[in-house]
Amino acid sequence: MAVLSQAVGYLIVIGFGVFFSGGMILLSLFERKYLGQTETSESFSTANRALKSVAYDYGVAGPFWYASGATIQVLLFTILAIEIKKKAPNCHTFLEIIYLRYGSTTHLIFLFFALLTNMVVTAMLLLGGAGVVSTLTGMSVEAASFLIPIGVIAYVTFGGLKATFITDYIHTAVLFIIIMFFGFVVYAVSPLIGSPSNMFDLLTAAAEKNPIDGNAGGSFLTLSSTQALIFGVINIVGNFGSEPVFVDQAYFQRAIAASPTSALPGYLIGGLCWFAIPFFLASTLGLACAALESNPAFPYYPSRISPADVSAGLTAPTAATALLGSNGAVAILILVFMAVTSAASAELIAVSSLFTYDVYKTYFKPNASGSDLIKFSHIAVVSFGCFMGILAIILKAIGISLGYLYLLMGILTAPAVMPIALTLIWKKQTKVGAICGAIGGLVLGVTAWLVTASQYYGEINLDTTGGNYPMLAGNLASLVFSSIITISISLVKPDDYDWKETKAMMPVDSLPDAVPEAVDEVSLSKASKFAYAASVVLTVVLILLWPIPMYLSNYVFTKGFFTGWIAFGFLWAAIAAVTVIFLPLIEARQMLLQLLAGKKAAAEK
Repeated sequence: MAVLSQAVGYLIVIGFGVFFSGGMILLSLFERKYLGQTETSESFSTANRALKSVAYDYGVAGPFWYASGATIQVLLFTILAIEIKKKAPNCHTFLEIIYLRYGSTTHLIFLFFALLTNMVVTAMLLLGGAGVVSTLTGMSVEAASFLIPIGVIAYVTFGGLKATFITDYIHTAVLFIIIMFFGFVVYAVSPLIGSPSNMFDLLTAAAEKNPIDGNAGGSFLTLSSTQALIFGVINIVGNFGSEPVFVDQAYFQRAIAASPTSALPGYLIGGLCWFAIPFFLASTLGLACAALESNPAFPYYPSRISPADVSAGLTAPTAATALLGSNGAVAILILVFMAVTSAASAELIAVSSLFTYDVYKTYFKPNASGSDLIKFSHIAVVSFGCFMGILAIILKAIGISLGYLYLLMGILTAPAVMPIALTLIWKKQTKVGAICGAIGGLVLGVTAWLVTASQYYGEINLDTTGGNYPMLAGNLASLVFSSIITISISLVKPDDYDWKETKAMMPVDSLPDAVPEAVDEVSLSKASKFAYAASVVLTVVLILLWPIPMYLSNYVFTKGFFTGWIAFGFLWAAIAAVTVIFLPLIEARQMLLQLLAGKKAAAEK
């Protein structure tokens, strides 16, 4: 389905990488000249503390469960973001807290889970990104898998965590603009669809021809979808483990880097804005792919898109190409590149921090200076980036797809969720409880996964182990049994930890900008209470009060209800886009004005 030349693929992959790398070099020079900022190990790692195809598979229920299942992790992580500010304001990684509280054995076990998480997430990013680039341009998957990380490696090496913040902002702003663009194309101007009413009619016809098994009436237009509900549970459990939050150092990194006053609103607002991306994009291009399969403009016409391409995440590129031809392919290629490189940069800096502070500094050179840590961080970034390019190629060669990894990640990483969370919020958790919960959860989760595949399908292979029921059993077993084991063992002989050691941690560098913003305990305690209340209430709404009544009712959308559903998604996406694009500019206005005016920092005067 290559609708663009390989030259376009290379231009986007290499060109954008060079652009952002050059931008970070220039920004670093500007900061040193006009803001008086110098790169230290603290600023590199903590920034100074300051598509899947679910709509095609499940109809409108897919985008909802994908969005809500990922959003609640960000909302609930608000609690840990505040707790880490209260109990370890100067840490660099969450594993440093585990090391101080439980010692080296526990630390190494959870280091394994943390690195496994980063590997799974990065592999998904590269498999998905390289697959889309290869499909749209004909560039080889191997070339794309290596070239995508190169540009990310370059600007992360120059800019550290600050580079990921800046590129995240640029990438997300462009991403929202493209999402809104596709929304207008699909529901307003395209002659192939052009309105929610026409989309409703096309999806109704598509359901009559290819009904969805497990959906009420076989319809695309219902939240009463058994398979979507199963996917939602897998999605929730899996996202607790890795994408995006609880075992992923990339998100702890942002909590550590944020000022105490920004952590609470940042994660709450970020979580609600994030909901709009998978929800509206899948409700646009995902549904369009299903609606246009009988149209001659559909790239696979007269056939349906193959299950392998669906699992590889190619429904959105297929729909974009059907709607806009080569222009749609370019837009989706830019969107995918932005999303992949933005997330990959966060994973690179996360792995760099883990190797630097939890391996190099902890076990090899405890007295390492700031400059030593920066050098090792650079080596870690380059090494991990190259390694992941090789791993993505190996996974592709043995037939492991983006969709398979996405469903598998909870089985592998969710066992560490509860022990990590309780390390920060429960003084009674013990070392033995944490270790047994993580290892026991992993063993029982993998066992439940493989046994279910064998019993349900009669054999164990990539196809059977990738089914929804084995994945559901494995994901639930990993999270539930880990939680039960951890809490039960800890209650036998509970600890009484006071976090004095973690509060006493100090930054490696002694520069003034390495000192976090001071916030009193009273303010943090109030923020913690609000974080618990807000995140729990929003979670209950998103996974219980909103979808479950609609699932149990067997309600199939009417044309009017579907129109309102799309209008709601449009509004949410528009508000999120305005927030994401303009709020950071407002908060950074003083620094931007200082740069524009060319003023020296106060330290240089």
